Amino acid sequence: MSVVRPSHKDAYELILEAIDVGVYRPGDRLVESDLAERFGVSRTPIREALQRLETQSLLTRDGRSLIVASLDHNQLAELYVVRAELEGLAARLAAQHATIEEIQVLRDMVRTDADLINNPSALSRANRRFHKQIHLASHNRYLVQQLDLVHRSMALLASTSLAVDGRGETALAEHSAIVEAIEARDSDGAHDALKAHISQAFVTRLRHDSHDVGDVDAAE
Repeated sequence: MSVVRPSHKDAYELILEAIDVGVYRPGDRLVESDLAERFGVSRTPIREALQRLETQSLLTRDGRSLIVASLDHNQLAELYVVRAELEGLAARLAAQHATIEEIQVLRDMVRTDADLINNPSALSRANRRFHKQIHLASHNRYLVQQLDLVHRSMALLASTSLAVDGRGETALAEHSAIVEAIEARDSDGAHDALKAHISQAFVTRLRHDSHDVGDVDAAE
């Protein structure tokens, strides 16, 4: 079924968004003609978008086909290490440079996101918006660019750690602590709070993934 392409999004953004929201998941094969029909664009921009996504390691080759890449344990660990360092820096700079209005937006996000506790998918999208707002509040364009790359790779994760029982409430409490530190202009506190937040998310994911492996072995 063809989908009308929004004028403000190109083929690259459309495919990336589809991966991010789970329309295409790790291991799924991407076919030029199918994508062109889905998004209502010609095959040339689709081909160029696929090449760009492959260059960024978001897609990988399986014979002659392109499939959505997946992350092994080592890649996941490396991604979280880089993410924690960059996110921590963003929080530190946000504590120094965020405007009163930007802090108000962050505060409002923490309050309204509490209504999404029982909806992991919506909470995951809200979580990305929250982190993006901190990135922007750092007022460092080069850092924002690097964090955009990191978060694109996060789209390769098949599930969200926010779906784990209790993680949503804990994550929002961590968000609140981050905002409080930024509002207090506590650079070190904001840095440490955000790094601890990412570390806890990684621990939650590792525990969740280890349980999934155990379940598969038991089923077999």
